[in-house]
Amino acid sequence: QKTAYEIKECDWSSDVCSSDLQSPQVGELTFEIIRRHVDDILTVTDEQLVEAMRFYAERMKMVVEPTGCLTLAAACHAGLDLRGQRVGIVISGGNVDLPRFAQLLTPA
Repeated sequence: QKTAYEIKECDWSSDVCSSDLQSPQVGELTFEIIRRHVDDILTVTDEQLVEAMRFYAERMKMVVEPTGCLTLAAACHAGLDLRGQRVGIVISGGNVDLPRFAQLLTPA
């Protein structure tokens, strides 16, 4: 039996992620699906997202928007022990402005 959960509003922002990941709270329908079917939620930092973007650009020659890098960033930085396992990573979205993309990947 799962614990009782409730929707809370978040007050956060990101310099990297687009506004589609910055919703203040999840909707009722989405929340119910998550409550029923999700065991854990992983988070990553802006820096970890940029590191994943840089990996895709340098090693895979792919332009991937920050939100499309979430799965790789989580697999690399969320403390999961994935050694020796077959892991699928979903890569999505190239919807990023090229000057912004270059700015994010340029070392400070």
